[in-house]
Amino acid sequence: MTPSVGVVIPTRGDRPAQLREAVESALCQEHPGRLSVVVVADGVAPADVDVPASVRVLPNTRTPGLPGARNTGIAACGTDLVAFCDDDDLWLPGKLAAQVRALRDRGGAFASCGIEVEYVREERGPGEPARVPRLAGRDTVTADDLTRSRMVMVHSSTFLFERGALWADETAPNGQNEDWDLALRAAKRRPITYVDRPLVRVRWGASHYVARWADRIAGLDWMLARHPELAVDPRGAARVCGQLAFAHAALGHRREATRWAVRALMTRLGEPRAPIALAVAAGLVSAPTILSALHRRGHGI
Repeated sequence: MTPSVGVVIPTRGDRPAQLREAVESALCQEHPGRLSVVVVADGVAPADVDVPASVRVLPNTRTPGLPGARNTGIAACGTDLVAFCDDDDLWLPGKLAAQVRALRDRGGAFASCGIEVEYVREERGPGEPARVPRLAGRDTVTADDLTRSRMVMVHSSTFLFERGALWADETAPNGQNEDWDLALRAAKRRPITYVDRPLVRVRWGASHYVARWADRIAGLDWMLARHPELAVDPRGAARVCGQLAFAHAALGHRREATRWAVRALMTRLGEPRAPIALAVAAGLVSAPTILSALHRRGHGI
């Protein structure tokens, strides 16, 4: 029997054109079962959200922010499966069919897929690709994988899972890392079924969270408290320390940035974020310059 699928798209109402594209990319998916789309308006009146009449628009009735909006959508979907799509991302043709088939054939409960990153903030430099594919190079993703690396290709807009099995954690500070937490909790139950093809276009550069450094620090501290194993694996621990060092450097906290950079290098000498953070802390380069260079190549800090 073909499962029914509900697609949850949270929005703050400030990018209507991109939202309509996201909705259309979901509605155009080939799926023989029932497919419904729910847009959850967070901090904006549902009447102000312009989408096709077939799409339900609901107010966020839970905690303000992305996790609460997602949970509002999950609760409203009377479907077998639930999928997420951010309002500035696009599902590419075949995304849903490939994931539903993979779940059926492999007996999984949570699916993800590859992405292509499109950096939209500024003009590309000569020879830089318009879109960069990010793939995992495997057909399953384990909890150990997500401990060693955030694995940006395991992106929230790729998530497809059994409704009611998992909920976004609304205690995440301003929604930071709630998607990583959700994927990690799913993988602890059972390895994530992964389709290693770029089936979602993720647009970077317009995120509400791109420069909220204090929120990023709080989100990483939250993840360390929820998942202590992140501080045990040397590669994963060094990465988190390096990210904390960079965030503190971006805020001008030189002492804290240095402390976390040293800790990152003591955990793993080859951690690349540590010297980058030290350069930002010393004023040799700015945090936005580093992020722009990374994002144009489909990478984050």
